[in-house]
Amino acid sequence: MQLWLCPLLAFLLGSIPSGLLIAKAKGINIREHGSGNIGATNVLRVVGKKYGITCLILDALKGFIPVALATNVIQIEGRDVQVPLDFLNQWAMVLPASEAMLVQIVQILTALAAVLGHNYSPWVGFKGGKGIATSAGVLLALMPFAVGLLVILFLLVFVISRYVSLASIVAAAALPLVTLWGSWHHGRIQDGTWNKPLFV
Repeated sequence: MQLWLCPLLAFLLGSIPSGLLIAKAKGINIREHGSGNIGATNVLRVVGKKYGITCLILDALKGFIPVALATNVIQIEGRDVQVPLDFLNQWAMVLPASEAMLVQIVQILTALAAVLGHNYSPWVGFKGGKGIATSAGVLLALMPFAVGLLVILFLLVFVISRYVSLASIVAAAALPLVTLWGSWHHGRIQDGTWNKPLFV
């Protein structure tokens, strides 16, 4: 049941229009101001800093929560969960290492569903944000250590160049390399069970 339920719940959670609801609480229709986008950046510019930060956190949680849940309720035997949630152990489905690819595909589909739910929310005419914060939440649930490295890289490039866009591009370009390094470091490439769907 977890195999199809995780992506479905991820899409529904991702589809909650956080930015729209936050702005509406202040009497503002965010779709009629600024870029018209309901994401955190537009909320920050139009509604204010604290509301933008709140939206950023909520949008990131829309990616983090379903993926953290998925990695806990659908596990690979003998593998550590990156973000362990012990209270979910009683519902965990533990599959043998030979089924690693299936588990990884379901987890990545869950991640994609959360981002797609945010970007194409059915509650606002299948429109939404750009998915940056939600994607960051997804990555934090899948590989928190790698996200830490990418944040450090982003900050270094930004401090040197003073360009957010350049820092973002460098961090994004480094993501596949960091993913491969993490897989090699944990012996996943050597035994052939590295997370190919995540790399793609």
